[in-house]
Amino acid sequence: MTTPSPTLRKPRSTWTPAQIALTVVALALSVIWMAPLAWALCTSLKTPAESVASPHWIPKDLTLDSWRKVFEAGNIPNWFVNSLVVSVCVTFVVLLVAALAGYGFARTEFRGKSVLMAVTMAGLMFSPAILGVPLFTTVQSLGMVDTYWGMILPQCAPAAMVYILYKFFQSLPRELEEAAFIDGAGRWRIFFTLVLPLSKPSLSAVGIFTFIASWNNFLWPYMVTNNPDLMTMPNGIATVQNAFGIVWPQLMAGGLIAGLPLIVVFVFFQSQIVRGVAHTGLAGQ
Repeated sequence: MTTPSPTLRKPRSTWTPAQIALTVVALALSVIWMAPLAWALCTSLKTPAESVASPHWIPKDLTLDSWRKVFEAGNIPNWFVNSLVVSVCVTFVVLLVAALAGYGFARTEFRGKSVLMAVTMAGLMFSPAILGVPLFTTVQSLGMVDTYWGMILPQCAPAAMVYILYKFFQSLPRELEEAAFIDGAGRWRIFFTLVLPLSKPSLSAVGIFTFIASWNNFLWPYMVTNNPDLMTMPNGIATVQNAFGIVWPQLMAGGLIAGLPLIVVFVFFQSQIVRGVAHTGLAGQ
């Protein structure tokens, strides 16, 4: 007669002090990050008189009047479409240019490579505001003022994104490409069919960073565009705020409208951002 074997129970998971500490810190940081958004939302639901009274979170007279006035005063759908077109086009061009340049620096040898790499990395030291005047002069001479191309092309010189992809391509094992070379594949075929599929995490992170930066770009579209029909979301919201003056509920409503797409992008693609940064090797730099 055989005795039944005892059922194996899974060990009960216990939290270590380090895990508890990290969780508490993460919750505290989440509260700190969410507090301004919550305050902006609560303020946008208040009346102008209540917004300048003694500070409190919950609106006493809940109203959507501020949101209605922002939509009535501005062409929100048109600004949204303009921002979307510009940001998507900039993201596509930056991904193409940064991937080609990063792979070229990481895997090919040519005369003047170190100098060209140094010049590219020097672009990280200059603020876009410093380059505003020469860029505007160039765009004006090309007849691209008040055009989509005038807003898109000057944002497509991604020194930082080239560096991110350059670091990732350096981390790829050369044996994969050498095996493809032995099988008769050329450089372009290897790049498009082997390297790019392996680079999805880094490409996703670069694409998200670029999209967010382009969507938030206020200065360059403001400089190169005078046509109200071509305004992007940050520029359009700024004109609405100027029309209202400092009326805090409308100010907060406009800011939330402009930032809502970026919040959605972050919520749905935060895992790609973390994975992309981890794969590029930049987390410890």
